[in-house]
Amino acid sequence: MFGERCSRQDPEVDECLLRSFNSLVEYLKGGAPQLGIEESDSIVIDELSIALGGGPDGYRATFKDIHASGVNNMTITNVRSDLDTHQFQLTLYGPHISARARYRSSGVLLLVRASGGGDYWGEYDGVKAKVYFRGTPYTRNKRTYLKLQQLKLDFSVRDIQMGVENLQNSNAVLQAALNLFINTNAQELLKEMKPELRRDLAAKMSHFLERILDQIPYDDWVKD
Repeated sequence: MFGERCSRQDPEVDECLLRSFNSLVEYLKGGAPQLGIEESDSIVIDELSIALGGGPDGYRATFKDIHASGVNNMTITNVRSDLDTHQFQLTLYGPHISARARYRSSGVLLLVRASGGGDYWGEYDGVKAKVYFRGTPYTRNKRTYLKLQQLKLDFSVRDIQMGVENLQNSNAVLQAALNLFINTNAQELLKEMKPELRRDLAAKMSHFLERILDQIPYDDWVKD
């Protein structure tokens, strides 16, 4: 199921791990009930908020029920490991991710009161992520497993298009102004979203990885 076992003695062990990890990723795309993983092409994030500017009229926006699809197209492009300390850094790349969410805002934007709600959409091209994790080995039923001790995650997006539509209590001029602002400042807005997004995605990734490490023995993928 996992792919080839990699030898600690192999000078190209990271290349071997790259092949093994990608074969597992391919396998999981169809779902793996025995690992408690359902087939899914999307990540769901309950809520995140951004704030631009201070004071009572500072612009605030909240995004709820965020559905990001296209994550199944992500592949691992690089692996760096330290097998003595059970540390791994994975680089992932996805050509395109789409996001949809419900959106509410308040405050002033571009000298216009931008209070209301509607639908948010985002198209993200060239998504690159780095995931670092560290585990501790333990023995169960005479097999060696890894217990996740730490996971950190960061990401960047090459090109972003995003906007809002179906705004309540609004008009075409405000919607056009909002979308112009959003697209002109897309990377800055993503930067504002990043801290919450990183926390949420790291928690989801940790939960996902814990289930895999609990089910697949470490000695199935690394041998002495």
